[in-house]
Amino acid sequence: MKKHADLLIRHADYLDENFELQKGSSIAVADGKIEKIDTLEQLNETYTFDRTLDGKGCVYLPGLVDAHMHTGQQLLRGRVLDEMPMIWTRIMLPFESTLTPEKMRLSAQLAALDMIQSGTAGFIDAGSYYMEEAAEVYRESGLRGALSFSTMDQKGLPASIAMDADEAIRRTDALYDAFHGKGNLKVYYSLRSLISCSQELMEAAGSRARERGTMLQAHMNEYPGEINFFMEREQMRPYEYLEKLGILGENFIGAHSLLLSEDEKQLLAQRGVNVCHCPFSNCGKAAPDTPSLMSKGIPVSLGTDGAAHGGLSLWNEMKIFRSVMNLHFGVPLSNPAVMPAKAILKMATVNGQKCLGNPNGGVIREGASADLIGIDMQKPHLAIYGHLSNTLLESVNASDVTDSIVGGRVLMEKGQILTLDQEKILAEAKNYHP
Repeated sequence: MKKHADLLIRHADYLDENFELQKGSSIAVADGKIEKIDTLEQLNETYTFDRTLDGKGCVYLPGLVDAHMHTGQQLLRGRVLDEMPMIWTRIMLPFESTLTPEKMRLSAQLAALDMIQSGTAGFIDAGSYYMEEAAEVYRESGLRGALSFSTMDQKGLPASIAMDADEAIRRTDALYDAFHGKGNLKVYYSLRSLISCSQELMEAAGSRARERGTMLQAHMNEYPGEINFFMEREQMRPYEYLEKLGILGENFIGAHSLLLSEDEKQLLAQRGVNVCHCPFSNCGKAAPDTPSLMSKGIPVSLGTDGAAHGGLSLWNEMKIFRSVMNLHFGVPLSNPAVMPAKAILKMATVNGQKCLGNPNGGVIREGASADLIGIDMQKPHLAIYGHLSNTLLESVNASDVTDSIVGGRVLMEKGQILTLDQEKILAEAKNYHP
């Protein structure tokens, strides 16, 4: 008697755990996981399938993970580039204070479409307002994601987003109770900006994240002003201050983490902290010392920092990151492979899934989460390749993604999104006026 499986991907050439191309296989998916990788003939003899996807002409790789993005800033596209510094206080914060449920819903719909089409299977939202609206959209989309409420209790914030520490935690608690574990969604606690959070809020967020077995995320060491703030008041750097409060651990994600001292790097390694770089956004601030972080065993992932900072394509971020690493570290050492393609692909897949609390994700192997994307290789810029991992990094664009599968569910097939009404969403976006 044959076994049952949910999905068969026929003729699925794929990248294995070492990001090496494996040809001539097909993939059986059951209960959200990769059940079996074998020849098509053998799978058909062993299983019956609810659905079949034809992968001929494609190469499959793990779905990408955007480990730091901002749903609430989708409608700010084109309004940040070329602006003078401190766009956070001058542009972004005022905009987010005017968000409405309708704006957040449209923002999440556009972000979900963009991520599915560009091969992003998972994301971590850094926190905003009306996140319940975003959560409903993301649950419908089928994407794997983690959401946060924007938590700050600084005095003087716009009235629409002003709150104390207790209210900030209560709002995240409510989001957690409503959506954590629903579909592919999780809820994380957040410290939106350390200099905008009291010690009371920091300690409460860290404590609650531990109690509930979830992650805590924060923007870290992104600007000199953040570091100087803590050096002046506490005579220690931001990560050292969080260590003093007992907050750092394997459930902590430090977004950006650009300006790190050697002592802070040692802290990150000792506590198992996760780090996420956002190359396009970071280029206006600093080049992270990623080779040093990786040499210490610190897991580094990649994010886009949201559409306001250059779109949601991790393919663009990977290209930019490779160039920055080569220019800043490789050229002085005459080492063009200071950040190899496979290492960058791992950052965008395996390490991103780790930030999502999914240590079994980011690879194509039996038993792993069935988060897969198909790349259409029938394109002039992909028809000939040397080392495929190199070609993927160098040449693939968002428009080359043809299939998207998350947790065994097909979100996009042959470029057609199946879980959201793209035409309706784009019509609404066309009528949006800032």
